[in-house]
Parts: sequence; structure tokens; C-alpha cells
Amino acid sequence: METQPDNAPPQMTLLGTGTSNGVPMIGCHCDVCRSSNPKNHRMRTGVLVQAPQGKFLIDTPPELRLQLLRENVDLVHAVVFTHGHADHIFGLDDLRLFGYYLQRSVPLHCDATTEERIRQSFDYCFGNPALNNHPGATPKLEISPIGLAPFDLLGLTIRPIRLWHGQLPVLGFRINNVAFCTDVSRIPDESWTLLEGLDTLVIDALRDKPHPTHFSINQALEVVKRVNPRKAYLTHISHTLDHDATNARLPPGVELAYDGLRIPL
Repeated sequence: METQPDNAPPQMTLLGTGTSNGVPMIGCHCDVCRSSNPKNHRMRTGVLVQAPQGKFLIDTPPELRLQLLRENVDLVHAVVFTHGHADHIFGLDDLRLFGYYLQRSVPLHCDATTEERIRQSFDYCFGNPALNNHPGATPKLEISPIGLAPFDLLGLTIRPIRLWHGQLPVLGFRINNVAFCTDVSRIPDESWTLLEGLDTLVIDALRDKPHPTHFSINQALEVVKRVNPRKAYLTHISHTLDHDATNARLPPGVELAYDGLRIPL
């Protein structure tokens, strides 16, 4: 695979499409966890966006280094966060090289709750720089607070979407006519209009059985039916869903996402 150049057409690459445990899951020997189908191998959820003026991430999952190496990504210019759970932020230290390469801080666009979690979990990144004994010892990061107002990033307009992950308010993001909505169990009334006229919807669908903080397959399909995008991909997928078998029973225009899937913007 060739390195993705910074002047490539705008697109979204799904770096990971798995749950917080990933697939295969440690200690599990089910058919999906033992599958030889690469589309059943799911790293933790994250996204790479190729923008007109560079590349940015949506979340920094724990396998970030491996994901960026797989996609031959040499440089990331910024990050946008959905929320502060461990499977979405614990690859943050892998940003160290990008601050070193850029010779500036990497901006982290996040809400106040996520900022608090990042500062607590990665306190060493925000302390006294004089304590670092050599360049590149810690990530060079700069928090850029966001709310629900659209903002521009590297030549794209990002529209935050309020979602609920159980009792936790989280963010989805619309970029042009593509929306990425992971870790969601409820879409509030005020957010539905932001999902109108989509070419592609990427939506959380953990498993068949209902879950308190994630959409099930049937709940996600209800969202897809209401939103009516041209194409829908289900993400944040557990080991209970085999890629081929699940796709065979999904309606037309809806598929399970997979690691490395590229979606034009």
C-alpha cells in the first residue's frame, strides 16, 4: 500500500471498527475470534481523515501506532475526539512523533469532559516542559475546546453532533455528507436534522442483543431507516457478529464496516 499523500482526495479511513475489547478478544475462542477472515479482525475504533490541508484523526485508540503503520501514514496534524473512554484516547502518546516532526503542538479538539479526562490520564503531557530531558520525550499537545458549533479544520468543516452513550454525552461528527457516530445509544431530537441528506452514515451497532450504552443491530437499522443515507456502515462491532454472515442478513445499502475501509468525502 502506498503512503497516503497530503494532497489526496478527501476521504475517511476507518482505522478500527471493534469494541473496547477488540476482536479477537483475549481469552475467547469463538468462531469469530478464531476466524481467518481479516474483516473479522477489529482493532479499537478510530478514524483517519484525509483533508485538503493535511490529515487528522477522530480519536486515538490504543492500537494507533499499528493502525497508522498499516495505512502508511507518515504525519498527523490534529485530532478530534468523540469522548474520553479508554478505547478512544489511550493511543494519545503515539502523537509524540508528530509534534516532533511538526516542531509545534498537535491540536486536540474536544469537549470539556474529554479535556478533563485527557489532562488527568496524560498529566505528564501538560506539566513543566523543563522536566523533559530531551526533545520528543513527551507529546507536544494543545487543547482546542469545541462545543456543538461547526468549526474548520485543515480545509474541511466539521459539524459536531450531540449523541448519548448511555448517560454520557458524546460527539459524533458530520464532514460534508458523511457522518461518523460511534458509541451511541440515543440520538436526541435536536440532532436528527444534522443527519439529513447523507451519502454515508457510519453508526454504532455493537451486537444483536440490546446493550445499555450502544445501539444493537436492530436499533441501528431503525436509525438508518429514518435517516435514509445512500450507504450505511455499522461499526464498534463485537465478536458476536461474523462479517460475512451478518452482511448476508442486512438490508440493501447496509454493511458491517471493517478496518481499513475508505469512504470518500
